Order: sequence, then C-alpha cells, then structure tokens
Amino acid sequence: MLNLHNAEFLRSAVKESDFPSDGLPQVVFAGKSNVGKSSVINKLLGRKNFARVSAQPGKTVHINYFMIDRKMYLVDLPGYGYARVSKAEQQRWGALMETYFALGLLTVGIQIVDIRHKPTRDDVTMADWFRASDKPWIVVANKLDKIKKSQLEGNMAEIRQTLLLPVEVPVIPFSAEKGIGRDEVLAHIYGYIGKEGSEQ
Repeated sequence: MLNLHNAEFLRSAVKESDFPSDGLPQVVFAGKSNVGKSSVINKLLGRKNFARVSAQPGKTVHINYFMIDRKMYLVDLPGYGYARVSKAEQQRWGALMETYFALGLLTVGIQIVDIRHKPTRDDVTMADWFRASDKPWIVVANKLDKIKKSQLEGNMAEIRQTLLLPVEVPVIPFSAEKGIGRDEVLAHIYGYIGKEGSEQ
C-alpha cells in the first residue's frame, strides 16, 4: 500500500551523481513552466503547497526528487519553454534531460499540457523524449475547468494528433483546481509501478 501523505522532499539534482539509482520506481513529471505542474502534483498528493508553486517559472535548472512513502520517487523535471530563459540555460536544461533519460531511470512519465491550447514545439520535443525512452507515459491535459464541455473532444484530439501519441498513451482531462481526473491518473501510476496504492 502506498501512503501518498507520507511524502518528503529529498534533493535537487543538477548532475548525474545526484540521481538516485537504488531501483525504486521513478514517476517523472514534465511540463511547460506555466502549465500548472506543481498544482497537479499537489492535487495528486492531496497536499496544498508540497510542490512549490513558483511566481517566476523557469528560473532554476534542476530536477527535484520527492520520496513517497519510502517506496517511490516523484521526479519533478524543470519546467521548459519559458521565453525569458537564456540560451545557456536552455542548453543546460537539454543536457540535464539528456543525461537523465539516457540512464533509463524512469518507470513512468507524466507529461502535463494545457488543454486549452495546441501543444507547443517544446511539448512535442518532450513527447519525443518520453517516446524514445521506451517507458510508459501518460499525458495529463490540465486546466479542464477553463474550457467549455463542447471544446473537450476537439481539444483532446488536437493534443493527441500534435504530439503524435501512440494509441497506448492515454490523454487524461484534468483539473488541478477541482480534482477531476485525479483518480484516473493515480490508477495509471499504481498500475505502472506495480503497487496498489491507497491513502491512509
């Protein structure tokens, strides 16, 4: 059983030697700087301010590791696509991603996109990283509460088409605000890490 409330910040990784490699499952979260990644993580864990919601996205290039119930790592990749980040910072981001993905540490990827908009070129690049990893990943279409019901089907189709998603990659409509989609995302995570989870 996985107790999501038993969650603690472990470390910020800036180089390969910082990455835990003890064989515990690593659930990796990725998304644009302003897509609400921290809010999604907070909602999944049932915590209000666990993953820091930054007023200045894209300021630091590092990978944040959280330990969940001493059985799983939640890995928060640095937000991408922030316009004000320098070229050098973008290159550092790319090098860090390349190193992390090359090591094959991730168990399952969670890519967060904005359901209101067509995925950006950076979103497509991130999807390519996950696809190349040969590990399962899911796409969480956040900000569901910001669109009309009539837009849902078309927007979901556009996300799938733009990211060139294989049929086995689910796209889950999600609202970090209202918690819609939370149970479905958790069910996928539990399925992939091979543990039945429940909140104590």
